[in-house]
Amino acid sequence: MGELLFVGLGLGGVEDMSVRALNALKSCDAVYGEFYTSRLIDSDLAQLEGFIGKRIKRLDRVDVEEGEELIEAAKTERVAFVTAGDTMAATTHVDLRLRAMELGIPTRLVHGVSIFTACASALGLQPYKFGRTITLPFQEEGYSPSSPYENILENLKRGLHSLVLLDIRESEGRYMSAAEGTRWLMDAEARIGNGLIKDDTLMVGCARVGSSSERLVAGFPSQLSRTDLGMPLHTLVIPGKLHFMEAEALVRFADAPPEIIKD
Repeated sequence: MGELLFVGLGLGGVEDMSVRALNALKSCDAVYGEFYTSRLIDSDLAQLEGFIGKRIKRLDRVDVEEGEELIEAAKTERVAFVTAGDTMAATTHVDLRLRAMELGIPTRLVHGVSIFTACASALGLQPYKFGRTITLPFQEEGYSPSSPYENILENLKRGLHSLVLLDIRESEGRYMSAAEGTRWLMDAEARIGNGLIKDDTLMVGCARVGSSSERLVAGFPSQLSRTDLGMPLHTLVIPGKLHFMEAEALVRFADAPPEIIKD
């Protein structure tokens, strides 16, 4: 009987994976990976292969969602499926694990650091005060959804912080920047006009969180919409009601305007 291991690599480079993850990968007969939902920031595929001492077969979205090669291999061999971050953060990966279990294939998780917790930690925000996570998709002709705007607004009304993930099209080499995401929301405000984005709405652009070149910039929409945070990957955070310690953390960790600290 084979086995399918789901191994999270973390966010930065190859040395960010846990010892448990490294040992698990070295014990596998075959390693598959996908890098369209996220990718390591400080390391490329060749460096990852060199670090674990094994070749990694790269899968695209169709391979993961509909392909059978990985599942078939796991019926008789110990196989690893690797992703940046934590593998169970994507619903397609949950579906893959369920399909394996339905076929009687044992599965095991080896967790990695995820953007869902790393952003809060980097900014000094309390993780339990985050509401629903939102994703901003690239806009296309005739496609400008309002749901991301409305979901962030709902979080804000409840005093909750919003983690805003920015679209990735890995096959096209397109990664939405924090500035683009800010302009996306400013455009949505112009269309919808329910008061989410104002001149003094505090926003945080987070670039390459967990990497050696991490950059965090907190400010107002007009500033962030023009700020180049450099290479991907980027994320936005829109804080809700701030505890005084959270406000001080944003000032010290992300250069937020000092006036957000209330006397």
